[in-house]
Amino acid sequence: MCGIAGWIDFKRNLTNEDNIMNAMSKSMEDRGPDASGSWKTVEAYFVHRRLIVIDPENGKQPMVRKFKGAEYILTYNGELYNTNEIRSKLILLGHTFTGHSDTEVLLTAFMQWGVECLKEFNGIYAFGVWNTKTRTLFLARDRIGVKPLFYYPYENGIIFGSEIKTLLAHPYVKPQIDKNGIAAIMLLGPGRTPGDGVFKGVKELCPACYAIINDRGIKVEEYWKLKATPHNEGLEDTAEHVRYLLTDSIERQLVSDVPLCSFLSGGLDSSIISAVAANAYAKEGRTFHTYSIDYKNNDKNFQASAFQPDSDALWVDKMSDYIHTKHHKFETDTMELANALYDAVVARSLPGMADVDSSLLLFCKEVKQNFVVAFSGECADEIFGGYPWYHNSDILNKERFPWSQSAKLRAGLLRNNVADDIDPIEFTMSRYFETIGITDTLYSDSSTDLRMRQMFMLNIKWFMQTLLDRKDRMSMYTGLEVRVPFCDHRLMEYAYNIPWELKSIGDREKGLLRYAVKDLLPQEILTRKKSPYPKTHNPLYLSSVSNKLQEILNSKNSRITEILEPQKIQELIDTQAKCFDRPWYGQLMTDAQIIAYLLQVEYWMELFDIEVVN
Repeated sequence: MCGIAGWIDFKRNLTNEDNIMNAMSKSMEDRGPDASGSWKTVEAYFVHRRLIVIDPENGKQPMVRKFKGAEYILTYNGELYNTNEIRSKLILLGHTFTGHSDTEVLLTAFMQWGVECLKEFNGIYAFGVWNTKTRTLFLARDRIGVKPLFYYPYENGIIFGSEIKTLLAHPYVKPQIDKNGIAAIMLLGPGRTPGDGVFKGVKELCPACYAIINDRGIKVEEYWKLKATPHNEGLEDTAEHVRYLLTDSIERQLVSDVPLCSFLSGGLDSSIISAVAANAYAKEGRTFHTYSIDYKNNDKNFQASAFQPDSDALWVDKMSDYIHTKHHKFETDTMELANALYDAVVARSLPGMADVDSSLLLFCKEVKQNFVVAFSGECADEIFGGYPWYHNSDILNKERFPWSQSAKLRAGLLRNNVADDIDPIEFTMSRYFETIGITDTLYSDSSTDLRMRQMFMLNIKWFMQTLLDRKDRMSMYTGLEVRVPFCDHRLMEYAYNIPWELKSIGDREKGLLRYAVKDLLPQEILTRKKSPYPKTHNPLYLSSVSNKLQEILNSKNSRITEILEPQKIQELIDTQAKCFDRPWYGQLMTDAQIIAYLLQVEYWMELFDIEVVN
């Protein structure tokens, strides 16, 4: 995995802009600690930071190749999981290769097939290719949106990069937010509108999209979308199909020239991945390593809830023993968690999921000491109906984002002069209905299946993107690559069309997935109720973040009071956020996490010296 950035300007000579491009490259040093590279010409300047996973020598970037009288330059972040198949096709067409890197295969595929190469790829990627003959930049992002790509278009060109802070390292991109940016942070955050980079003028290339940029402008197109098709398989065939696609995805992603491990919580998703990987390693006489995270004294402070019925520790041990992994347990304490909130903002370039982010950052930092690549179970809940809002009819059937039902409460924190320009209901609901409107359906869909397709689309376009952002930024900030096998587009296409009565077989969340792997996991893991990513229950954490926010509120230099009413912040502190009668975002962002989120907003505004503009 890597960090990529580039600058195209059709009116300006870029060959002397080393200082700017070096600054952009420096901003991505954590994403690519092993190597760096650059390439420049009059109109184009590419930089690259590399985390070496496959073929150290022959995967160097930016990569330059010639084909049919044109020179192509590639800067690429990602992995192709069907590299060998694509290479074989290209060899039959007369191409030759110097190494075994997916970088060389991806560039050759683009030279041969152009835009159509995207249909060939199975993987996670964001890349840019400059064609010197046509003076054209091509940008593309993987179907699911695992790898990030942001850009800033202006009259004579474009600036692009893996992260927002990379764009902000360029003097053209100002750290400014307008009313839409404030609304994004305070009404949707940590979620984001697809395509929106929050900062004024900054855009995100959406998943499954490509862009063509030349001296006539920019054109963005979508190259893949979920299509509704009839599902004609019964339970057994459906389960077998799911099992095959998921196992194939995991096994493809085991390819690596560096050490690989897995996160293991003892829940269904991470247990499946760890079991398949451990079995593959065992066939080769190797022992697979797994990692889990917990919080010091969490066994004393844990409070069960409908969302989080039990802690992970016991289940992790059961699963590790069952599949014979070498397991590593990582514990973090309260102060580490609170202090890492700030690094998490640096990593994400935005306020995030509070300690849900910072704990993952600390976890990845620990794993990175011994491993370069890890597996994680993100996205199973989105595609197999794991979240509570798939099963709670009161939430399911309300026309709103099910994970964020506090728009009015959030808007109530805004200063009056800011709130006057923002209609919180219109802002959130317009985005909700836009997503509902692009949901592909069949006339034969029952009312239940219709709603479940809409929920599927809402989740993958919104909630899942927040989690993928989190996983990419926190892991890459520590130089760890994390692979997410449930994000295989073939699995997602298939799951989209499975009727709800099959998907929820046994009247359980992820019932079909449980059924499909019933001989792979121990019975107690198969029947364990879903429990989300663990969070701290230590009351000292709430005290710590409350005290930090109070210090900010008391300071004459507070930035957050530029957009929020001080008395509303004080009320949050005094009530320990109990004035919010529902989570801020998802299942985990309650009381302490709401206060920690505001801490992150303050630090974010200070870190980038953000200017609030009209």
